[in-house]
Amino acid sequence: MYSFKNFNIADWFSFYRIMAVPLLMGLIWFGERTWFTWFLLISYSTDAIDGFLARKLKITSARGSQLDSLGDQITLAIGLVGLLVFEIDFIKTNAILIFMVLLPYFLQMIIAFRKYGKTTAFHTYLAKLSALTQGVFILWLLFFGPVYWLFYTMIILGLLETIEEIALIFIYDKWVKDVKGIYWALKDERRFQNGDVGSL
Repeated sequence: MYSFKNFNIADWFSFYRIMAVPLLMGLIWFGERTWFTWFLLISYSTDAIDGFLARKLKITSARGSQLDSLGDQITLAIGLVGLLVFEIDFIKTNAILIFMVLLPYFLQMIIAFRKYGKTTAFHTYLAKLSALTQGVFILWLLFFGPVYWLFYTMIILGLLETIEEIALIFIYDKWVKDVKGIYWALKDERRFQNGDVGSL
């Protein structure tokens, strides 16, 4: 359980994304597409702010990384709920491609929970790029309508990022935070915790 008195300023931005969910759900419920989209934009913006502050102020922590990941996952989920309500025709038309990304994503979460008892917080370069692309696409779709080259880019990056996350789970026997990617993971001494290395 998180202790609020120990939250730093970066943690509070992450925590905002979680606390914004009831507001966003309420806006969806009342069909307030424009307000929902603007507040979703604010939630996505806090993701960039908390990461910048954590690095700039040197206040990164395992708790902060996990809170940031939870905020990211919840924001993505609420964004998808918004699309299901406000852009259902687009979802139906592209259901197969969307399912192809979501299935391995949920598989990755299951593997992480079984191994670590919680979600990952690797925050790889690919994960950041994928999250940025997802946010831009969802917001663009809600504000202006679909842009298919951006949609396909989001799908490809999402698949690649999920595959990388699964590989990293097998590389690290214990939960770790902030891994730049596969290349850096193979050079990371944290792989050797307990004297062994996970096998791919």
